[in-house]
Amino acid sequence: MFEGLDMSKMGQMMEELQSKAKEMEEQSKKIMLTAKAGGGMIEVTANGGGEIVDITIDDSILDDKESLQILMISAINDVIKMVDDNKKSQAMGMMGGLNPFGTGQP
Repeated sequence: MFEGLDMSKMGQMMEELQSKAKEMEEQSKKIMLTAKAGGGMIEVTANGGGEIVDITIDDSILDDKESLQILMISAINDVIKMVDDNKKSQAMGMMGGLNPFGTGQP
């Protein structure tokens, strides 16, 4: 089952993966993702690392606490999903060039 696997290269591959993951994490913090709710009355911006970096609230909604809360929850959930999707996409891109089991062809 592991005949084509060169065990001496596994350690090197793991170090490469860790290095790429760390680099990817640093680059993620530079990516900004913004989700809007209520037709743009609420905007929540997060970096690719998942940190909320900005929230914009239209003055017209400040008097309606319940709507404000609902829209905030919606925008925050949306931006969290965007961050998660971005991380998955980056991870798939990083893993795309690595195959310790050979070419994958029969």
